[in-house]
Amino acid sequence: MVERGYAATSLTVAPSLDHPNPVVDFGDPGHHDVIVALGSVWSVYDHGTIGNWIGAELAFLAEAHGRQIPILGICFGGQALSAALGGTVDPTPMPEVGWYPVESDKPDVLAEGPWMQWHFDRFTVPAGATEVARSAAGPQAFAVGTSVGVQFHPEVTSDIVSGWVDGSPQDVLDRPEIDPHAVLADTSRFEPAARARTDRLVDWFLDEIAFPTRWRRG
Repeated sequence: MVERGYAATSLTVAPSLDHPNPVVDFGDPGHHDVIVALGSVWSVYDHGTIGNWIGAELAFLAEAHGRQIPILGICFGGQALSAALGGTVDPTPMPEVGWYPVESDKPDVLAEGPWMQWHFDRFTVPAGATEVARSAAGPQAFAVGTSVGVQFHPEVTSDIVSGWVDGSPQDVLDRPEIDPHAVLADTSRFEPAARARTDRLVDWFLDEIAFPTRWRRG
């Protein structure tokens, strides 16, 4: 989005995995033109671990959506957006870690991939929202008002994915659905094309969902 002229500010909710439950002030959503809610190693429903801040994040997203401040929720951020708008989040029986295709109703703007996935939970599509994409694991994208939630990770680079692999506990990497070497090799192979797909996705979000009249030419 920086390439579209936005100045980015960031808030890291829990900087340390050893201290996952700080009290966080998310501030006034009206101070932002667009909000991008990103990923987490924790689950939206794990109130025992992140109860000090997850309720505040959901309230922040609900208020932003109600005030028509555009939101793009990615992976955990998409799950949080779903929960904030009345949807649900639960463990998926089909975890996805690696590069997976999706079935898209709008393949010209939300391509069918492959997209990078790293999730063990899934969201439902909130009431009133439109499901835009899906996979065997569940919904992959929805749109409602000025908000979009996606389950995959359009933002990844090779460095980001390498950091996830290096920072993951061994018991996570030992799961049968994860092949760290394949994930890294596929990321290197798919990254250039995925960047183009991400650019189209962001353009669709900004031009048709977030600000459908701002960019329209008579």
